[in-house]
Amino acid sequence: MRTVVVDYGMGNLRSVAKALEHVAPQEDVRISSSAAEIDAADRVVVPGQGAMPDCMRELTERNLADAVIRAAARKPFLGICVGLQMLFGRAEEGNVTGLNIFPGEIPRFPREAMLSPDGSRLKVPHMGWNTVEQTLPHALWLGIESGSRFYFVHSYYVAPQTKEIVAGATDYGIRFTSAIARDNIFAVQFHPEKSAQAGLRLLDNFMRWSP
Repeated sequence: MRTVVVDYGMGNLRSVAKALEHVAPQEDVRISSSAAEIDAADRVVVPGQGAMPDCMRELTERNLADAVIRAAARKPFLGICVGLQMLFGRAEEGNVTGLNIFPGEIPRFPREAMLSPDGSRLKVPHMGWNTVEQTLPHALWLGIESGSRFYFVHSYYVAPQTKEIVAGATDYGIRFTSAIARDNIFAVQFHPEKSAQAGLRLLDNFMRWSP
């Protein structure tokens, strides 16, 4: 079985690939910027870090957008951070449009709502450990308790129009979607490759997943 981590010039590619190799040493894990290799893969992972406009530009200029859309339509697919955000439509950051696989937008954390329970101001970007409440049963949550902590780094979040796809939610000033799932797609706002045992368990579940 071959798993391809999509290389479009943005994202923590090697850390993701190393984490996948750690949980599934018997699998063929490779980083690739080839549309043909993405098409031939059994599983596809799309990580992402940085600004959404830059990510979409690089994905398009490297002729990988259509390959990612094809992968999301028919094979086990994991999106991480911007790899989640690009599955949706208009992003407030740069007023760019994602891949429109799911209806919804990517707004910035609203400044006026960024207050902790004690009234102190919360920083944006949202950076560090936070809990994820599992709102939808899923194979990728197997062995992970609801409320487990994962590592986040982001200033924007997805706002799906269809609530049925929301698989996880997190509170940071507001309650936002931190994981989505539908059919062969699972995508998260946090970084499982940086999230200790809970993150490794999620990646292990992905490598065993047969949707």
